[in-house]
Amino acid sequence: MAESIAASCRYPYSFLAEEWDDINIWQRLVRGKLFDLLSYNPPRTALNPKLIKTFEHDGVHIELLSWDQPYGPPTEAYFLKPLEAGKDRSRKDRNRKEKPGKEKLPAVLALHDHSGFKYYGKEKLVSLPEEHETLRELKACAYEGASWATRLAKQGYAVLAHDLFLWGSRKMLTDEIPAEFTAALNGKEKGSREYIEAYNSFCGEHESMIAKSLFMAGATWPGVMLYEDMRALDYLLGRDDVDPERIGCGGLSGGGERTIFLSGMDSRIKCAVCAGFMTTFSQTVRHNISHHTWMFHLPRLSNLMDLPDLVSLSGGIPLMVQFCEDDPLFAIKGQRESHEKLHRIFKKMGEPDLYSGRFFPGGHRFDINMQDIAFDWFDCWLKDIP
Repeated sequence: MAESIAASCRYPYSFLAEEWDDINIWQRLVRGKLFDLLSYNPPRTALNPKLIKTFEHDGVHIELLSWDQPYGPPTEAYFLKPLEAGKDRSRKDRNRKEKPGKEKLPAVLALHDHSGFKYYGKEKLVSLPEEHETLRELKACAYEGASWATRLAKQGYAVLAHDLFLWGSRKMLTDEIPAEFTAALNGKEKGSREYIEAYNSFCGEHESMIAKSLFMAGATWPGVMLYEDMRALDYLLGRDDVDPERIGCGGLSGGGERTIFLSGMDSRIKCAVCAGFMTTFSQTVRHNISHHTWMFHLPRLSNLMDLPDLVSLSGGIPLMVQFCEDDPLFAIKGQRESHEKLHRIFKKMGEPDLYSGRFFPGGHRFDINMQDIAFDWFDCWLKDIP
């Protein structure tokens, strides 16, 4: 039944539908409908950003900081920039319009993955003086051992990597959860491999309960996700060392999903790289639904549009999508269909050169070659500009 329903979806709010030709009208109208579906409108809450500590590591300046959320513990984040940043602007930058003084850097929101690993979030992307062995193992599998936020900061970017709802500093507080659900954690030392693995298993087993609770409360998981990522963008735009006109975002897997929602729904993002997360809903229902997190599920979205339509709500900003040909999470047919649809959307928008879809042999990952290609894309649109 679900396959038949998914196959019958006509996606009337895709920009490819014949009634749409004005990008701005389409974008405003459809974003409004999407915000209604996302259904997360928490009370207005000041960010209250706090600097926890600063240090230098692996060639970059790092700030550990936090900001408040309407519910739950504060979000913690790492802000990175090159060690030489903040000095007076050099002669080579005189052609830019800003007055001499503190350099404003291009910036990227580095969005961490899901990976079934919720004990850590931002740490998956940042090189730190002491890394738990479980983090090193995850990086070896997903990122070819690299900390891509640190690699990008070394190349002249301000980079912000923050914890999302249920990861890292935003993880579930097990002391506040009924003991019947947390028995597997008993007797294990917090921070040990045994505890981390048990905690990640506990989170995976109860994702459906979290999703059902949010739905019953009148909210959605993607709504919480987008809100928190937009709040990180609020923080980034408040810094005097960041150029507000040169901000991008990117991530692998769950970070790719976050890229789709954030770039599609927030015009402050000027460039995006989505790695290992693009398909069509019909192919997901047919082949891959069992592999995906509840974080991916927004009820009734398919009545409006498909996944490539959602990211195109950016209105035609530079977008690179990196596809993994042997990815067990995404059927290759769905990947190719979404790639072709994005080509047609950007062509109709009059900006065919602003979309780049790249296919890579192999499984689900964002390896060093893919990172380098992504960095070149950021350079093209955020750095190498007049």
